[in-house]
Amino acid sequence: MVPSLPFPMHPKMQEDQALAFSAKQDEEERRHIQKVQNAFQYYRRYAFLRLNRKEDYLLSLSADDQRLLSKYRTHLDIVRHCIDCNQTVIREILRDRVLYPTGGDSDYQNDEAPAHVRHGDMDQAQSTLKLIARDWSAECAIEREQSYKPIIDSIEEYYKPSDYKLNEIKILVPGAGLGRLTYELACRGYACEGNEFSYFMLIASNFVLNLCDYENKHVLYPWVHQYVNNMRRADQVASVRFPDVCPVRNPPKGNIEMAAGDFLEVYKSPDSYNCVATCFFIDCANNVIDFIRTIYKILVPGGIWVNLGPLLYHYSDVSGQNSIEPTYEDLIIIMESVGFDILTSRTGIRTKYAQNPQSMKQSEYQSLFWLCRKPPNNFEQQQQQQQEQRNPQEPPDLIVHQNNVDIIDAETEIEIETETDDDLKQT
Repeated sequence: MVPSLPFPMHPKMQEDQALAFSAKQDEEERRHIQKVQNAFQYYRRYAFLRLNRKEDYLLSLSADDQRLLSKYRTHLDIVRHCIDCNQTVIREILRDRVLYPTGGDSDYQNDEAPAHVRHGDMDQAQSTLKLIARDWSAECAIEREQSYKPIIDSIEEYYKPSDYKLNEIKILVPGAGLGRLTYELACRGYACEGNEFSYFMLIASNFVLNLCDYENKHVLYPWVHQYVNNMRRADQVASVRFPDVCPVRNPPKGNIEMAAGDFLEVYKSPDSYNCVATCFFIDCANNVIDFIRTIYKILVPGGIWVNLGPLLYHYSDVSGQNSIEPTYEDLIIIMESVGFDILTSRTGIRTKYAQNPQSMKQSEYQSLFWLCRKPPNNFEQQQQQQQEQRNPQEPPDLIVHQNNVDIIDAETEIEIETETDDDLKQT
Protein backbone atom coordinates (compact mmCIF):
# COMPACT_ATOMS: atom_id res chain seq x y z
CA MET A 1 0.00 0.00 0.00
CA VAL A 2 1.41 3.36 -1.01
CA PRO A 3 1.95 5.87 1.79
CA SER A 4 -0.48 8.74 2.24
CA LEU A 5 0.26 12.24 3.46
CA PRO A 6 -1.70 13.73 6.34
CA PHE A 7 -4.24 16.29 5.18
CA PRO A 8 -6.13 17.85 8.09
CA MET A 9 -9.67 18.89 7.26
CA HIS A 10 -10.17 21.70 9.72
CA PRO A 11 -8.12 24.73 10.79
CA LYS A 12 -5.61 24.25 13.59
CA MET A 13 -7.07 26.19 16.50
CA GLN A 14 -7.19 25.98 20.23
CA GLU A 15 -9.92 23.54 21.30
CA ASP A 16 -12.38 26.21 22.44
CA GLN A 17 -11.80 28.22 19.29
CA ALA A 18 -12.28 25.15 17.12
CA LEU A 19 -15.60 24.30 18.79
CA ALA A 20 -16.88 27.83 18.28
CA PHE A 21 -15.70 27.83 14.69
CA SER A 22 -17.33 24.49 14.01
CA ALA A 23 -20.69 25.49 15.47
CA LYS A 24 -20.80 28.75 13.57
CA GLN A 25 -19.17 27.85 10.30
CA ASP A 26 -19.97 24.21 9.46
CA GLU A 27 -23.06 24.91 7.39
CA GLU A 28 -21.50 27.89 5.66
CA GLU A 29 -18.39 25.86 4.92
CA ARG A 30 -20.46 22.98 3.54
CA ARG A 31 -22.27 25.34 1.15
CA HIS A 32 -19.00 26.89 0.03
CA ILE A 33 -17.38 23.53 -0.69
CA GLN A 34 -20.48 22.45 -2.58
CA LYS A 35 -20.22 25.60 -4.70
CA VAL A 36 -16.60 24.78 -5.52
CA GLN A 37 -17.58 21.25 -6.48
CA ASN A 38 -20.41 22.60 -8.65
CA ALA A 39 -18.03 24.97 -10.42
CA PHE A 40 -15.66 22.10 -11.22
CA GLN A 41 -18.54 19.99 -12.53
CA TYR A 42 -19.80 22.85 -14.69
CA TYR A 43 -16.33 23.41 -16.17
CA ARG A 44 -16.93 21.58 -19.46
CA ARG A 45 -20.27 23.18 -20.22
CA TYR A 46 -19.01 26.65 -19.30
CA ALA A 47 -15.96 26.30 -21.56
CA PHE A 48 -18.15 25.01 -24.38
CA LEU A 49 -20.40 28.08 -24.20
CA ARG A 50 -17.53 30.28 -25.32
CA LEU A 51 -16.38 27.79 -27.90
CA ASN A 52 -19.91 27.44 -29.31
CA ARG A 53 -20.16 31.19 -29.80
CA LYS A 54 -16.96 31.15 -31.84
CA GLU A 55 -18.20 28.27 -33.96
CA ASP A 56 -21.58 29.92 -34.52
CA TYR A 57 -19.87 33.11 -35.65
CA LEU A 58 -17.58 31.14 -37.93
CA LEU A 59 -20.58 29.47 -39.58
CA SER A 60 -22.17 32.87 -40.17
CA LEU A 61 -19.27 34.02 -42.33
CA SER A 62 -19.20 33.81 -46.08
CA ALA A 63 -18.32 30.52 -47.74
CA ASP A 64 -15.04 32.03 -48.94
CA ASP A 65 -14.09 33.14 -45.40
CA GLN A 66 -14.99 29.72 -44.03
CA ARG A 67 -12.77 28.10 -46.65
CA LEU A 68 -9.85 30.31 -45.60
CA LEU A 69 -10.48 29.37 -41.96
CA SER A 70 -10.82 25.63 -42.55
CA LYS A 71 -7.73 24.80 -40.49
CA TYR A 72 -8.93 27.12 -37.75
CA ARG A 73 -12.26 25.28 -37.78
CA THR A 74 -10.43 21.98 -37.32
CA HIS A 75 -8.43 23.58 -34.53
CA LEU A 76 -11.62 24.44 -32.66
CA ASP A 77 -12.56 20.76 -32.79
CA ILE A 78 -9.23 19.97 -31.13
CA VAL A 79 -9.92 22.63 -28.49
CA ARG A 80 -13.22 20.91 -27.75
CA HIS A 81 -11.43 17.58 -27.32
CA CYS A 82 -8.90 19.18 -24.92
CA ILE A 83 -11.71 20.60 -22.80
CA ASP A 84 -13.24 17.13 -22.66
CA CYS A 85 -9.89 15.74 -21.47
CA ASN A 86 -9.65 18.40 -18.76
CA GLN A 87 -13.11 17.45 -17.53
CA THR A 88 -11.93 13.85 -17.27
CA VAL A 89 -9.11 14.98 -14.97
CA ILE A 90 -11.59 17.03 -12.94
CA ARG A 91 -13.77 13.95 -12.45
CA GLU A 92 -10.71 12.17 -11.04
CA ILE A 93 -10.01 15.11 -8.73
CA LEU A 94 -13.58 15.02 -7.44
CA ARG A 95 -13.78 11.25 -7.08
CA ASP A 96 -12.34 11.27 -3.56
CA ARG A 97 -14.76 12.69 -0.99
CA VAL A 98 -12.35 13.59 1.83
CA LEU A 99 -12.61 17.35 1.55
CA TYR A 100 -16.28 17.88 0.88
CA PRO A 101 -19.70 16.44 1.74
CA THR A 102 -20.59 12.87 0.93
CA GLY A 103 -23.28 12.13 -1.57
CA GLY A 104 -23.62 13.07 -5.19
CA ASP A 105 -21.84 11.71 -8.22
CA SER A 106 -18.32 12.86 -9.06
CA ASP A 107 -18.92 11.80 -12.69
CA TYR A 108 -21.91 14.13 -12.92
CA GLN A 109 -21.42 17.30 -14.92
CA ASN A 110 -23.74 20.30 -14.85
CA ASP A 111 -25.22 21.36 -18.19
CA GLU A 112 -26.98 24.30 -16.58
CA ALA A 113 -25.30 26.97 -14.49
CA PRO A 114 -25.52 25.82 -10.84
CA ALA A 115 -27.12 28.10 -8.29
CA HIS A 116 -24.77 30.60 -6.62
CA VAL A 117 -21.89 29.81 -9.02
CA ARG A 118 -20.59 33.00 -10.59
CA HIS A 119 -18.23 33.79 -13.46
CA GLY A 120 -15.50 34.39 -10.90
CA ASP A 121 -15.92 30.84 -9.59
CA MET A 122 -15.58 29.46 -13.10
CA ASP A 123 -12.47 31.55 -13.67
CA GLN A 124 -11.00 30.01 -10.51
CA ALA A 125 -11.83 26.51 -11.74
CA GLN A 126 -9.98 27.20 -14.99
CA SER A 127 -7.12 28.88 -13.13
CA THR A 128 -6.71 25.85 -10.90
CA LEU A 129 -5.75 23.81 -13.96
CA LYS A 130 -2.99 26.32 -14.73
CA LEU A 131 -1.75 26.16 -11.16
CA ILE A 132 -1.56 22.38 -11.29
CA ALA A 133 0.73 22.83 -14.27
CA ARG A 134 2.76 25.52 -12.46
CA ASP A 135 3.43 23.40 -9.39
CA TRP A 136 3.46 19.82 -10.69
CA SER A 137 4.58 19.68 -14.33
CA ALA A 138 8.07 19.49 -15.81
CA GLU A 139 7.10 22.16 -18.33
CA CYS A 140 6.86 24.79 -15.57
CA ALA A 141 10.04 23.81 -13.71
CA ILE A 142 11.85 27.03 -14.68
CA GLU A 143 8.99 29.17 -13.42
CA ARG A 144 8.93 27.26 -10.12
CA GLU A 145 12.66 27.69 -9.70
CA GLN A 146 12.33 31.48 -10.06
CA SER A 147 9.93 31.63 -7.13
CA TYR A 148 10.82 28.73 -4.85
CA LYS A 149 14.60 28.35 -5.09
CA PRO A 150 15.52 31.67 -3.37
CA ILE A 151 13.20 30.77 -0.48
CA ILE A 152 14.49 27.20 -0.11
CA ASP A 153 18.14 28.25 -0.40
CA SER A 154 17.75 30.91 2.29
CA ILE A 155 16.07 28.52 4.71
CA GLU A 156 18.74 25.87 4.16
CA GLU A 157 21.45 28.47 4.74
CA TYR A 158 19.88 29.67 8.00
CA TYR A 159 18.84 26.25 9.32
CA LYS A 160 21.80 24.21 8.11
CA PRO A 161 21.40 20.42 8.26
CA SER A 162 24.77 20.24 9.99
CA ASP A 163 23.61 22.51 12.82
CA TYR A 164 19.98 21.49 13.44
CA LYS A 165 17.73 18.49 13.69
CA LEU A 166 15.63 19.45 10.71
CA ASN A 167 12.58 17.46 11.81
CA GLU A 168 12.37 19.84 14.79
CA ILE A 169 12.37 22.96 12.60
CA LYS A 170 8.70 23.85 12.06
CA ILE A 171 7.96 25.78 8.87
CA LEU A 172 4.61 27.32 7.96
CA VAL A 173 3.76 28.12 4.33
CA PRO A 174 0.67 30.39 4.22
CA GLY A 175 -1.08 30.56 0.85
CA ALA A 176 0.37 27.16 -0.02
CA GLY A 177 -1.70 26.78 -3.18
CA LEU A 178 -1.08 23.41 -4.82
CA GLY A 179 1.51 22.51 -2.17
CA ARG A 180 4.77 22.19 -4.10
CA LEU A 181 6.82 24.58 -1.95
CA THR A 182 5.55 22.86 1.21
CA TYR A 183 6.44 19.47 -0.25
CA GLU A 184 9.93 20.55 -1.35
CA LEU A 185 10.77 21.91 2.10
CA ALA A 186 9.49 18.71 3.73
CA CYS A 187 11.63 16.68 1.31
CA ARG A 188 14.66 18.42 2.76
CA GLY A 189 13.71 17.16 6.20
CA TYR A 190 11.87 20.11 7.74
CA ALA A 191 8.51 19.75 9.47
CA CYS A 192 6.23 21.68 7.13
CA GLU A 193 2.67 22.85 7.30
CA GLY A 194 0.88 24.45 4.38
CA ASN A 195 -2.11 26.70 4.95
CA GLU A 196 -4.63 27.47 2.22
CA PHE A 197 -7.95 29.31 2.21
CA SER A 198 -9.21 28.39 -1.29
CA TYR A 199 -11.02 25.08 -1.58
CA PHE A 200 -10.23 25.06 -5.29
CA MET A 201 -6.59 24.81 -4.23
CA LEU A 202 -7.22 22.43 -1.34
CA ILE A 203 -9.21 19.92 -3.38
CA ALA A 204 -6.63 19.92 -6.18
CA SER A 205 -3.61 19.72 -3.87
CA ASN A 206 -5.17 16.87 -1.93
CA PHE A 207 -5.52 15.00 -5.22
CA VAL A 208 -1.87 15.49 -6.17
CA LEU A 209 -0.39 14.90 -2.72
CA ASN A 210 -2.48 11.89 -1.75
CA LEU A 211 -4.14 10.27 -4.75
CA CYS A 212 -1.78 10.36 -7.74
CA ASP A 213 -0.02 7.02 -7.46
CA TYR A 214 2.67 7.40 -10.12
CA GLU A 215 4.54 10.12 -11.97
CA ASN A 216 3.02 11.88 -14.99
CA LYS A 217 -0.17 9.89 -14.66
CA HIS A 218 -2.55 12.59 -15.90
CA VAL A 219 -2.64 14.75 -19.02
CA LEU A 220 -3.87 18.33 -18.76
CA TYR A 221 -4.35 21.13 -21.27
CA PRO A 222 -3.84 24.22 -19.08
CA TRP A 223 -3.67 26.83 -21.87
CA VAL A 224 -6.72 25.71 -23.85
CA HIS A 225 -8.73 28.76 -22.70
CA GLN A 226 -6.12 31.19 -24.04
CA TYR A 227 -7.49 32.14 -27.46
CA VAL A 228 -5.18 35.11 -28.00
CA ASN A 229 -1.44 35.69 -28.44
CA ASN A 230 -0.82 32.24 -29.93
CA MET A 231 1.93 31.92 -32.54
CA ARG A 232 0.79 28.45 -33.55
CA ARG A 233 -2.43 26.54 -33.15
CA ALA A 234 -0.50 23.88 -31.26
CA ASP A 235 0.46 26.38 -28.55
CA GLN A 236 -3.13 26.71 -27.32
CA VAL A 237 -3.65 22.94 -27.12
CA ALA A 238 -0.23 22.03 -25.71
CA SER A 239 -0.46 19.36 -23.02
CA VAL A 240 1.41 18.84 -19.77
CA ARG A 241 1.63 15.72 -17.68
CA PHE A 242 1.45 15.71 -13.91
CA PRO A 243 2.69 15.13 -11.30
CA ASP A 244 6.32 15.29 -12.43
CA VAL A 245 7.18 13.96 -8.94
CA CYS A 246 4.80 11.60 -7.18
CA PRO A 247 4.53 12.47 -3.46
CA VAL A 248 2.82 9.16 -2.72
CA ARG A 249 5.78 7.15 -4.05
CA ASN A 250 8.33 9.75 -2.92
CA PRO A 251 7.18 10.78 0.56
CA PRO A 252 9.22 13.59 2.12
CA LYS A 253 11.73 12.98 4.89
CA GLY A 254 10.06 15.58 7.09
CA ASN A 255 6.47 15.73 8.22
CA ILE A 256 4.03 17.48 5.88
CA GLU A 257 0.54 18.75 6.60
CA MET A 258 -2.00 20.94 4.87
CA ALA A 259 -4.51 22.95 6.91
CA ALA A 260 -7.60 24.75 5.65
CA GLY A 261 -8.66 28.17 6.85
CA ASP A 262 -8.09 31.92 6.89
CA PHE A 263 -4.50 32.62 7.91
CA LEU A 264 -5.45 35.41 10.31
CA GLU A 265 -8.17 33.31 11.98
CA VAL A 266 -6.26 30.04 12.25
CA TYR A 267 -2.83 31.14 13.43
CA LYS A 268 -3.05 32.96 16.74
CA SER A 269 -0.72 30.99 19.04
CA PRO A 270 2.53 32.89 19.73
CA ASP A 271 6.02 31.42 19.39
CA SER A 272 4.89 28.41 17.35
CA TYR A 273 7.07 28.25 14.21
CA ASN A 274 10.77 28.49 13.46
CA CYS A 275 10.13 29.82 9.98
CA VAL A 276 7.31 31.32 7.93
CA ALA A 277 7.79 31.10 4.15
CA THR A 278 5.53 33.26 1.97
CA CYS A 279 5.49 33.21 -1.82
CA PHE A 280 3.10 35.49 -3.73
CA PHE A 281 1.08 35.84 -0.54
CA ILE A 282 1.49 38.99 1.54
CA ASP A 283 -0.46 41.19 -0.90
CA CYS A 284 -3.55 38.99 -0.41
CA ALA A 285 -4.59 40.94 2.69
CA ASN A 286 -6.91 43.92 2.99
CA ASN A 287 -4.39 45.27 5.49
CA VAL A 288 -0.91 43.84 5.00
CA ILE A 289 0.07 45.00 8.50
CA ASP A 290 -2.24 42.30 9.90
CA PHE A 291 -0.18 39.69 8.07
CA ILE A 292 3.12 41.16 9.25
CA ARG A 293 2.03 41.29 12.89
CA THR A 294 0.64 37.75 12.79
CA ILE A 295 3.83 36.38 11.24
CA TYR A 296 5.90 38.12 13.91
CA LYS A 297 3.65 36.77 16.67
CA ILE A 298 3.72 33.11 15.61
CA LEU A 299 7.49 32.99 15.07
CA VAL A 300 9.66 31.79 17.91
CA PRO A 301 12.33 34.27 19.08
CA GLY A 302 15.17 33.94 16.60
CA GLY A 303 12.83 32.52 13.94
CA ILE A 304 12.82 33.82 10.39
CA TRP A 305 10.33 35.02 7.80
CA VAL A 306 11.32 34.48 4.15
CA ASN A 307 9.24 36.21 1.47
CA LEU A 308 9.21 36.44 -2.31
CA GLY A 309 6.62 38.10 -4.53
CA PRO A 310 5.21 41.36 -5.90
CA LEU A 311 2.83 43.90 -4.38
CA LEU A 312 -0.30 43.31 -6.44
CA TYR A 313 -2.69 43.97 -3.54
CA HIS A 314 -5.61 41.82 -4.63
CA TYR A 315 -8.35 43.89 -3.01
CA SER A 316 -7.16 47.22 -4.39
CA ASP A 317 -9.76 47.40 -7.17
CA VAL A 318 -12.38 45.00 -5.80
CA SER A 319 -15.78 46.58 -5.33
CA GLY A 320 -17.00 46.49 -1.74
CA GLN A 321 -13.57 45.67 -0.28
CA ASN A 322 -11.31 47.97 1.71
CA SER A 323 -7.62 47.94 0.93
CA ILE A 324 -4.37 49.71 1.73
CA GLU A 325 -1.40 49.41 -0.60
CA PRO A 326 1.88 50.32 1.14
CA THR A 327 4.94 50.66 -1.05
CA TYR A 328 8.08 48.62 -0.52
CA GLU A 329 9.73 51.44 1.41
CA ASP A 330 6.62 51.64 3.61
CA LEU A 331 6.82 47.90 4.27
CA ILE A 332 10.44 48.20 5.37
CA ILE A 333 9.41 50.80 7.95
CA ILE A 334 6.47 48.69 9.10
CA MET A 335 8.48 45.48 9.44
CA GLU A 336 11.23 47.14 11.45
CA SER A 337 8.69 48.96 13.62
CA VAL A 338 6.91 45.69 14.37
CA GLY A 339 10.25 44.33 15.53
CA PHE A 340 11.83 42.42 12.65
CA ASP A 341 15.54 42.51 11.91
CA ILE A 342 15.91 42.59 8.12
CA LEU A 343 18.86 40.31 7.38
CA THR A 344 18.60 40.23 3.59
CA SER A 345 16.57 42.25 1.11
CA ARG A 346 16.65 42.27 -2.68
CA THR A 347 14.55 43.81 -5.44
CA GLY A 348 14.12 43.03 -9.10
CA ILE A 349 13.74 39.24 -8.80
CA ARG A 350 12.35 38.24 -12.20
CA THR A 351 9.37 35.94 -11.70
CA LYS A 352 6.44 34.72 -13.75
CA TYR A 353 3.19 33.29 -12.50
CA ALA A 354 1.34 30.48 -14.34
CA GLN A 355 2.46 31.70 -17.75
CA ASN A 356 2.08 29.77 -20.98
CA PRO A 357 5.74 29.51 -21.98
CA GLN A 358 4.82 29.66 -25.69
CA SER A 359 2.51 32.68 -25.48
CA MET A 360 3.35 35.86 -27.39
CA LYS A 361 2.56 37.78 -24.20
CA GLN A 362 4.91 37.10 -21.30
CA SER A 363 4.03 38.95 -18.11
CA GLU A 364 6.81 39.21 -15.56
CA TYR A 365 7.13 40.67 -12.08
CA GLN A 366 10.17 42.41 -10.65
CA SER A 367 9.54 40.70 -7.34
CA LEU A 368 10.78 41.51 -3.85
CA PHE A 369 12.73 39.14 -1.66
CA TRP A 370 13.57 39.46 2.00
CA LEU A 371 14.67 37.42 4.98
CA CYS A 372 13.71 38.83 8.37
CA ARG A 373 14.37 37.57 11.88
CA LYS A 374 12.35 37.90 15.03
CA PRO A 375 14.97 38.94 17.59
CA PRO A 376 15.81 36.72 20.57
CA ASN A 377 13.96 36.94 23.90
CA ASN A 378 13.57 40.21 25.81
CA PHE A 379 13.62 42.30 22.63
CA GLU A 380 9.92 43.10 22.93
CA GLN A 381 10.33 44.40 26.47
CA GLN A 382 13.27 46.56 25.47
CA GLN A 383 11.39 47.90 22.46
CA GLN A 384 8.33 48.74 24.58
CA GLN A 385 10.47 50.60 27.10
CA GLN A 386 12.16 52.60 24.34
CA GLN A 387 8.78 53.34 22.77
CA GLU A 388 7.41 54.65 26.05
CA GLN A 389 10.43 56.91 26.46
CA ARG A 390 10.14 58.33 22.93
CA ASN A 391 6.32 58.31 22.78
CA PRO A 392 6.36 58.94 19.02
CA GLN A 393 3.27 59.91 17.06
CA GLU A 394 4.19 57.64 14.15
CA PRO A 395 6.89 55.07 13.31
CA PRO A 396 10.30 56.58 12.67
CA ASP A 397 11.31 56.74 9.03
CA LEU A 398 13.76 53.89 9.40
CA ILE A 399 14.34 53.75 5.69
CA VAL A 400 16.73 56.70 5.85
CA HIS A 401 19.12 54.96 8.26
CA GLN A 402 22.49 54.39 6.68
CA ASN A 403 22.36 50.61 7.20
CA ASN A 404 19.15 50.48 5.19
CA VAL A 405 20.18 52.60 2.24
CA ASP A 406 21.10 49.58 0.15
CA ILE A 407 17.69 48.03 0.66
CA ILE A 408 15.89 50.21 -1.86
CA ASP A 409 16.93 50.13 -5.49
CA ALA A 410 15.57 53.39 -6.81
CA GLU A 411 15.89 52.21 -10.38
CA THR A 412 13.78 49.12 -9.84
CA GLU A 413 10.02 49.44 -9.75
CA ILE A 414 7.40 46.87 -8.93
CA GLU A 415 5.69 45.94 -12.17
CA ILE A 416 1.98 45.46 -11.51
CA GLU A 417 0.26 43.54 -14.30
CA THR A 418 -3.48 43.98 -14.72
CA GLU A 419 -3.99 41.32 -17.35
CA THR A 420 -5.36 37.81 -16.89
CA ASP A 421 -2.32 36.55 -15.02
CA ASP A 422 -3.19 38.92 -12.15
CA ASP A 423 -6.72 37.55 -11.99
CA LEU A 424 -5.19 34.07 -11.85
CA LYS A 425 -2.98 35.03 -8.90
CA GLN A 426 -6.06 36.08 -6.92
CA THR A 427 -7.22 32.49 -6.81
